Amino acid sequence: MRTPHRMADDHITDDHTAFDDWFDGGAEDLVPPDHRRAGRRRRRSRFGGLSFALKGLIAILVLCGFLAMGDRWAVLYAENEAAQQIKKQMKLNAAPEVEISGFPFLTQLADRRIGELKVTVPDVAADRVTLAKVSATAHNVRINGSGTDISGAYADAMHGEVLLSFADMNRELGASQVTFSGHGKNKVLARGTLPVAGHDVKVRADANIQRLGASGISTDIDNMSLAVGDLATYRPGTRSSEGLHLTRASVDKLTKQADKARQLLAVPAVVKRLGVPDSAVRQALNSDAKLRELTGTPRFVKQLMGTNLIDIALAHPALLKKFGLDPALLDGLTRLTRPELADRLSLAFHLPKLPGDDGYVRLQDVTVEKEGIRVDLSGGGLSVGK
Repeated sequence: MRTPHRMADDHITDDHTAFDDWFDGGAEDLVPPDHRRAGRRRRRSRFGGLSFALKGLIAILVLCGFLAMGDRWAVLYAENEAAQQIKKQMKLNAAPEVEISGFPFLTQLADRRIGELKVTVPDVAADRVTLAKVSATAHNVRINGSGTDISGAYADAMHGEVLLSFADMNRELGASQVTFSGHGKNKVLARGTLPVAGHDVKVRADANIQRLGASGISTDIDNMSLAVGDLATYRPGTRSSEGLHLTRASVDKLTKQADKARQLLAVPAVVKRLGVPDSAVRQALNSDAKLRELTGTPRFVKQLMGTNLIDIALAHPALLKKFGLDPALLDGLTRLTRPELADRLSLAFHLPKLPGDDGYVRLQDVTVEKEGIRVDLSGGGLSVGK
């Protein structure tokens, strides 16, 4: 019987021993590479490859960025300080918008002189109206104070403009429901209604805008009229074209109503003002045909429309009621004098007092535009603060 052969086991054992020797001796060679360290070496090598001049340029650009940022912060601080000074001296409800031009600001601050400074003040109260915007640009502004402390400023010259907005006027003066709009270079139209003795009467007026002295605007109100429906028109004043006059529509209606026409001709004061002969009046009162013949003539219609009925209406209130006019309304209209109505529609104003006791501000050109009344300003020697 043959003995089993064990060469195969010995061979396997030898192979394991060799593998173990190889693994123990060569493990160090299988450590994975560190890619991050390699990347850092590459980045260092890239930056290290830059020229000294390029590195210097990058450093200068970074420094300039920080300086510009600091300069802008200094501008914002100075603008805020100036706004608070102006708000305090002009007693404004809100601080104005202040803009300092020029770069860099720090060099101007060191020189204590600013080339240009712009101030915009919204919603400035001026008499009965509010100025939508007052803007001014000052040149060659000298700064008071030391270092970054700004205690005041002085401007050699200034120019600016004032805007009186129609939207603001319609809101502020619109309690009477009157609206304003531009018409031409120097005219403003007022249209709307006014409450008189419990009635709303339609009002029309034209305001001519002009400069008043060095700091004011005046309005000359003209062509004022108040319409009482389509019945009559009232124009305050004593001229022949003023007073209470019947409209063409009401006169046409009157001539077609015999009873009302006879009642009108029965008043001697009316007949006298119309210039109708007594004989013609007697015939008209007794004959419908003669009445139509008299009241239907163009001359009669023209004379009746041109007659001021104020005195007649006040003396004959019953007749007034027959025409549809409330005596209380007529009484209210007669109390509404021309100066009073002109004052209600006035757009006049004066510029508010500006900061400082020195210097001057003058109105230059006044124009009426679509959005409102615009006024150009000029001035000099103005100071803010100490």
